[in-house]
Amino acid sequence: MPKTTRYIEIMDTTLRDGEQTSGISFSAAEKLTIAQILLTEVKVDRIEIASARVSDGEFDAVKKITRWAKTKGLLKKIEVLTFVDGTVSIDWMTKAGAKVMNLLTKGSLNHLTHQLKKTPEQHFAEIAKVIALAKKKGIETNVYLEDWSNGMRNSPAYVFQYLDFIVTQPVKRIMLPDTLGILEPHEVGVFLKQIVEKYPKAHFDFHGHNDYDLGTANVLEAVKAGVHGIHLTVNGMGERAGNAPLASAVAVLHDFLPQVKTGIVEKSLYQVSRLVETFT
Repeated sequence: MPKTTRYIEIMDTTLRDGEQTSGISFSAAEKLTIAQILLTEVKVDRIEIASARVSDGEFDAVKKITRWAKTKGLLKKIEVLTFVDGTVSIDWMTKAGAKVMNLLTKGSLNHLTHQLKKTPEQHFAEIAKVIALAKKKGIETNVYLEDWSNGMRNSPAYVFQYLDFIVTQPVKRIMLPDTLGILEPHEVGVFLKQIVEKYPKAHFDFHGHNDYDLGTANVLEAVKAGVHGIHLTVNGMGERAGNAPLASAVAVLHDFLPQVKTGIVEKSLYQVSRLVETFT
């Protein structure tokens, strides 16, 4: 074994991004069961369980999970997708008992200009306000750069302007998604190496989609490039062609990168795979 091993955080988003699979909807009880198995048996580091503001059913599921997680000392491992919407998402989270928010922000100039119709400065000011409010309410913030992969291809100057801003904010993790599943492994390696080297003190996660069936290969390249965490789903569930699958990605990391370790208990992967298959 190499002398230095690098720990890679595994964030499972089956209950949030995975539930965006066409035709899939978990009940609150099913969500709780999956959350419990992922955290206590599979031993993923974190789980993303819902989007804020979505529905009463979602709110009920989040409350059930946060209540259970609090009794087990696992509340900081429960994450909710939130939006740059002033106090709305944060109020929702507070009522649901959640303590970690994954704030969805714009990672490409195209999304910023055409969806939000805002300047980078306006967007950054609104993000900073939401992060400050979250901190005041005792909520920890991670940020997603939505459409980051297109941002790196078509507007890298904007991506780096954003990163220059966000590393000055009290955020724990910066999460870089290949939102539309467009990247191939070489690009993933080049883009992420550039970012990790430029911001050595920041924690970066990679979130891969499987549109070209390259999710697992892209995860491997992301870890080689130096990211600190990866986002996966049970059975590769997710919108369109799905996300990078938990079992495949973990096996690839464990078998091909001896310098890397995760907390995942491989023998528990089969059980959670079958359980999710039954529920869906």
